[in-house]
Amino acid sequence: MSIDPAVFAKLREIADQLPQTPGIGKIEIADDTVVMMMSPVKRHELAVIRIAQQLNGQLPQTHPGYIAHGGADLVDPAHGRLRNPDLMVFPEAALDDEAPAFLPHEILLVVEIVSKSNSETDYHAKVADYAAMGIPLYLLVDPRLGTGIVHDEPGYTRRTDFAFGDVITVGPWKLDTGVLRTYT
Repeated sequence: MSIDPAVFAKLREIADQLPQTPGIGKIEIADDTVVMMMSPVKRHELAVIRIAQQLNGQLPQTHPGYIAHGGADLVDPAHGRLRNPDLMVFPEAALDDEAPAFLPHEILLVVEIVSKSNSETDYHAKVADYAAMGIPLYLLVDPRLGTGIVHDEPGYTRRTDFAFGDVITVGPWKLDTGVLRTYT
């Protein structure tokens, strides 16, 4: 799963030099490849906001100084991965430095909202990547099906499925998935 650091550095250089292109939302590096993804649809972003609101309402009690925020990169040079999760939970203070991306040890939770067209990455590759990075929790939300999965335990050895409408436990947090909407 790891790649030569020089190869990863070159891929990172290429990714950083790509021009901003309308319709391209995120750039990631996985499997020795730079991947450009389409911008998400509005229901996708609504799910991100509604999950972030719930987490940010609970974080002051469970993890003071942490926030749920999206849009930042997550890099693991040892595994040759650059990911851009839809949402991450991390210390707010980690935003106040010059590093271009978060490191896995800073992250408590990653959240991915499955897009209409590219579910395989979220269901398979990212499960393996985030587990290898040692991120404790991975919440997968699938608005195509109105379902999701909570991955936890070391290496994501436990998987808990849910349907929209369920109140779920993700680590120390409770989330009401009744506020999520399917793609129609």
